[in-house]
Amino acid sequence: MTTTLPTTHRALTVPEVMEALSLSRFKVYSRELPSITIGRARRIPADSLRTFMETKLEEAA
Repeated sequence: MTTTLPTTHRALTVPEVMEALSLSRFKVYSRELPSITIGRARRIPADSLRTFMETKLEEAA
C-alpha cells in the first residue's frame, strides 16, 4: 500500500504523518520533526515536512 502526503493541507495531523511515512507516534512527536502546537493539537506544517524529508534524503546520499 502506497500512501502519499495530502497535497491540499498546509499542516498535517500526527496520525496523517504516521500513516504517510510509516512512523511511530513517538518518532512524529520527536523534536527532530518540526511541528507546532495549537492548544492541545499538534500539527506538522507541510512545508517543514517536505524540507525534513529532503534533508534526510540528502544525508542518506
